[in-house]
Amino acid sequence: MSRFTLLLAIAFLLGAPAGAQSIPGLPGTDTAPPAEAAAPSPDIEPTDEAPDSPRASARNFVELATVKGDFEGAARYLTLPSDKKSRGPELARRMRAVLEEHLSVDIDALSPLGEGATDDGLPPGVDKLGEIPDGRGGQDPVFIVRTRDEEGAFWALSRQTVSRVDGWYDALPDRWLRDRIPERLQRRGPMHVMWWQWLALPVLVVLALGLGRLFGGITRGVLLRLTQRTETHWDEDLLERVAPALYFLWAVAAAAVLLSYLALLPPAERFARELLGGIATVVVFWALWRSVDVWTSYLATRPGVVGNPSAQSILALLRNFAKAFVAMGGVLATLASFGYPVTTVLAGLGIGGVALAFGAQKTVENLFGSVALAVDQPFRLGDFVRIEDFVGNVEKIGMRSTQVRTLDRTLVSIPNGKLSEMRIKDFASAIASGSRVRWGSSTAPPRPRSSASWPAWRRSCATTRRSGPTPWSCGSPASGRPRSTSRSWPGS
Repeated sequence: MSRFTLLLAIAFLLGAPAGAQSIPGLPGTDTAPPAEAAAPSPDIEPTDEAPDSPRASARNFVELATVKGDFEGAARYLTLPSDKKSRGPELARRMRAVLEEHLSVDIDALSPLGEGATDDGLPPGVDKLGEIPDGRGGQDPVFIVRTRDEEGAFWALSRQTVSRVDGWYDALPDRWLRDRIPERLQRRGPMHVMWWQWLALPVLVVLALGLGRLFGGITRGVLLRLTQRTETHWDEDLLERVAPALYFLWAVAAAAVLLSYLALLPPAERFARELLGGIATVVVFWALWRSVDVWTSYLATRPGVVGNPSAQSILALLRNFAKAFVAMGGVLATLASFGYPVTTVLAGLGIGGVALAFGAQKTVENLFGSVALAVDQPFRLGDFVRIEDFVGNVEKIGMRSTQVRTLDRTLVSIPNGKLSEMRIKDFASAIASGSRVRWGSSTAPPRPRSSASWPAWRRSCATTRRSGPTPWSCGSPASGRPRSTSRSWPGS
């Protein structure tokens, strides 16, 4: 909002009334003395805004030309020669467009005194608002002068400045739009964006999404042909996961190109491009987030991970850490794309980390507990275990807690920080080692040493299972060891 306010200030500063005198002492201007400056009222403090000050005149011009669209009233703030008085409203409209495009002035920075600024080195009754490109690599100054009409004293754009309005307007890149769009639609709406621009924004978004879909589909088709030539399948899976991100990135690129046709004010255009940059950053990290699942799925098919619950648990933990890292990097990159000082944010995170260490000790403890469990591997995913005074199957090993399904099918969540300090007995590892495990009145027979003795072991195992609840099922020689399963619980 502050940037749009600066744009309004530019338009205010350039307003000038009809009949005002040109700047004395400057080339190409009349040498008539400026109107006598009215002495400020003794009861007005220097910080108050006098009604005949440059600040008040600029504010009036902006109100008339930009908000109300009253160019006939705004023409009062232009110093018009007698042969151009009939063009006053048209010149006021053109001057508004020139100011919006090239000159950004803070109205509150203008002098609030009736006599204007006295320390700018210019003659009395003359102030300089800024400079506008002349189209030849140079800059044209924009002056306002103090003048008077039947309504009283005020400030207006100088005759020299007004004589250059047509040339400045003809050089505008969006002149063809301004000449064809109705004046009502050129008035400022919310955030000081013209109404026709607000109406065009949905059209631009739809068009950008359509172009993104088109070019994204072409890009996906080309990449798919390349990935199909390889012997692996993870690259095709990766392409399928990041394909939506490709569409959005092409849409952002199309929107950036189409944005120039909206002819937004410089602050509004800068904000829009920053927004597009932020969206592109979010899309890139969204693609990275989705690619994490592809990489973990690919690693889960490697020989060292297949059939290894411990490795699968560590892989799930690494996936969660990778996603957390991508999410944090995405937030910081998005803030940087909007101009926020990321170094300050990082410093704040460092200080906040100390506070977090004290305020979230349990959470940090559980995170480190999950790492300890992954390294020590006291049990694996799916193992039948005894933890303190209850037994059950390990269903999930997460970053914060581990979930165990007990014999009565109750799901128990144990914080990893506490679990790493508890007494744990893993029945599955004992069965796999060939030892006899006691569970109630049932005893698991030793694991067969060869496939030839496996039928006899299955008969013995089945007999043992019928004698009472057991933490295993009688598997097959290919399984390598009996599997613990909830189907062995009573009542299942």
